[in-house]
Amino acid sequence: MHALEALDHVRLNFSPASLHILNLTLAFVMFGVALDIKLQHFKDIFFKPKSAIVGIFSQFLALPFLTFVLVILLRKYITPTIGLGMILVAACPGGNISNFISALAKGNAALSVSLTAFATISAVIMTPVNFAFWGKLYTGFLEKHAHADQLVRPLDIDFWQMFQTVFVILGIPLVLGLFINHKWPGLAKKIMGPIKKLSILAFVAIVVFAFAKNFDHFMRYVQYVFFLVLAHNALALGTGYTLGRIFKLSKKDKKTISIETGIQNSGLALVLIFNPKIFPPDMELGGMAIIAAWWGIWHMVSGLTMAFIWSGAYKKYNFNFLTNNVQNGD
Repeated sequence: MHALEALDHVRLNFSPASLHILNLTLAFVMFGVALDIKLQHFKDIFFKPKSAIVGIFSQFLALPFLTFVLVILLRKYITPTIGLGMILVAACPGGNISNFISALAKGNAALSVSLTAFATISAVIMTPVNFAFWGKLYTGFLEKHAHADQLVRPLDIDFWQMFQTVFVILGIPLVLGLFINHKWPGLAKKIMGPIKKLSILAFVAIVVFAFAKNFDHFMRYVQYVFFLVLAHNALALGTGYTLGRIFKLSKKDKKTISIETGIQNSGLALVLIFNPKIFPPDMELGGMAIIAAWWGIWHMVSGLTMAFIWSGAYKKYNFNFLTNNVQNGD
């Protein structure tokens, strides 16, 4: 606990200029996502609602609730800001690589894109609502149950400022991308591939740059957040898959909902954390930021690992490995 308390006091090297670049990059990523969204994706949700409803419930209701339960259970071992960081990540929409990972895992590609489309658009409202609701519930619980020597700062987040930030980062690029896709579908199809590749590369570059500037902090504290993020991400992946089983969905749909729930847009969480109009500079949010940053790396590792397992690629690898051993006389 003492190490995690020290983590809250860490001042990350992230300048206003870096924040602006991150904002623009994330907006560019969302523009690339919007170019791939079509009216058909929403029709698929309307005409085949069961899997879509389970996916939406998993991501926007079940995951935030279970995250709240998790941070309450861990309250004696984590700081309030780390708990808030986990709640904020859970409140964000799915990450932009979820469709790619779902395809690798041999999931339902149409369902994945449909859920991403719905989640990204609805996140303009749902992300501020979920964080404000569960965050205030969490800090309120801590205030009532904290020991005398523990000070818990009340959560006073400007909902409208958070909504405005999410709308600018997600909403405007989405509207622009949807407009181009509808008005000039040929152009959208032509530029979609290069823009999506470029946007992902740009986002990875920004994350690497941010980590390079904070590498010492990261190496000093990653051991403390590693298992927290691992457990939280496993909870997210497991929530999606378990709900799919409960509602007797196909294996493809279960895999897809698991991935959509487990791959979170932690880049959006970082943008919100570093926005001084949402979280005042005097709030010590080192733990919150590192949780979100490590999520951004770990969910790619876990997602690709699950895709490797679910695709059956490991069976082929084992077969080739055994074949080589037989051929070599081992």
